[in-house]
Amino acid sequence: MSTRLLLVTEVPVQEAESDSAVKNWLELHARYQDGRTLYRSLEDDALLELRPLSGDEDLSRFQRDAREQWEAVSPFVAGDFRRHVHEFVEAPKDCAGALPETPYVQLRRVEVKPPVLEEYREWRNRTIFETVRNSEESEVFLAYHSLLSTEPGVLFVAGFSVDPVRHNGVFRTPAYEAILTEVREKYIIPQGGEGGLYTKTYARVEA
Repeated sequence: MSTRLLLVTEVPVQEAESDSAVKNWLELHARYQDGRTLYRSLEDDALLELRPLSGDEDLSRFQRDAREQWEAVSPFVAGDFRRHVHEFVEAPKDCAGALPETPYVQLRRVEVKPPVLEEYREWRNRTIFETVRNSEESEVFLAYHSLLSTEPGVLFVAGFSVDPVRHNGVFRTPAYEAILTEVREKYIIPQGGEGGLYTKTYARVEA
């Protein structure tokens, strides 16, 4: 079952130093063995870490982890770390473990107008989630909501094994375009991305 609390950490890295950043970051993973997973962005020079949280962590542990990540990776980065904590809401396609074990993950983010959030959740179950449930390409699809984040709102974590172009085709049909039009008109706050929609794809980094 997917983690109830999810820590998302992303940092842009220097292109020439990407492998060095990965090496040092994976050494931290080997030290803790707590399910955290590292990914490379397929769209820019950035690294992403997804980490399941037990809910028992305190501020001192976060401070330690942030300091260790800084010491290990900061010589190779091109910007500062972005960290977000998200709380699980539901999953049309859950995973057996805390995080997807698929070769690829895709983060989809939208900021929903708070007064229509419950209506949006009912709507997405009939539209977005139904598309996912009927898609063989989509293996995992988890819905979270921001708990502590500078990018508030809904976060979808999609896991898949097929080529990203094939996976993305599921969400580029005329029927799904109609869904996007409706969500823009009724539910989301139009800022950034494609009319308020943010999508980014990553490949899992194996130790």
